[in-house]
Amino acid sequence: MAKATKKQALGRGLSALLKDPDNDIQSVQDKDADKVIGNIVELDIDFIEVNPFQPRTNFSEESLRELASSVKELGIIQPITVRKLGFNQYQLVSGERRYRASKLIGLETIPAYIRIANDQESLEMALVENIQRQDLDPIEIALSYQRLIDEINLTQEQMSDRVGKKRSTIANYLRLLKLDPIIQTGMRDGFISMGHGRALITVEDQTAQLDIYEKILSNQLSVRNTEELVRNYGETKSVEPKPKKQSETVPTYIKEGIGAFSEYFGHKIDVKVSKNGKGKITIPFHSEEDFNRITKLVKGAK
Repeated sequence: MAKATKKQALGRGLSALLKDPDNDIQSVQDKDADKVIGNIVELDIDFIEVNPFQPRTNFSEESLRELASSVKELGIIQPITVRKLGFNQYQLVSGERRYRASKLIGLETIPAYIRIANDQESLEMALVENIQRQDLDPIEIALSYQRLIDEINLTQEQMSDRVGKKRSTIANYLRLLKLDPIIQTGMRDGFISMGHGRALITVEDQTAQLDIYEKILSNQLSVRNTEELVRNYGETKSVEPKPKKQSETVPTYIKEGIGAFSEYFGHKIDVKVSKNGKGKITIPFHSEEDFNRITKLVKGAK
């Protein structure tokens, strides 16, 4: 307990040092920089802005509320990491969930490690730290790898060294981005695993991908069952095709718009049109959780 109190007092002292405009630290060469960088500092939460390079885009409101309750009870156990932008200006590098949870319960300060980094270094730190987290979905990881390639110009070999992953593992994640967006959404929502996704990648035709994806969901197929289904498709080049009747031919205007419906709801949407122009849209769901998710989308809930 004595050590914790001493550490907190140190954080408050460093916080006062950072609020001195005559001693503004902007680089590692500046006076007293060694006292701040690498130490835990209590920062005013209003001085911190969200990182625009944050690779994570999904933040569950329920899990944030749970974390906020834990923070209220136990405090911030692991400090966030920020980079200094200017006097009393900081930007998150990692720890956005802790930052959001702290704001949710009205905390005025938050413990933080301060880094001095430029935009590129900040992006790289944020991406690498997020890749190493345990709770990211496979698509978030794949997108982070892709951003390291596109924006930091890292090769797969260099990424392997930075994140401590085999090059083959990185390549397998990147291949997931070739899947249809609907399937990627299903993986992000936890309806299928990375194993399912890797099996589906071998099917080049995206219509067939979606047909198999729907079979995985409706029949709750395991990865092994999915691999077998994909092998059968490779042999027959067909997944139980159902010939359309002439009356079921879909007009061009529907073909052009149905993709947006499917991507929004995260499922392949079925449309049937009669000769007189009237039609029916069918939205499938595969569990109570899935139905509730779709209901929120229809109601426009955030």
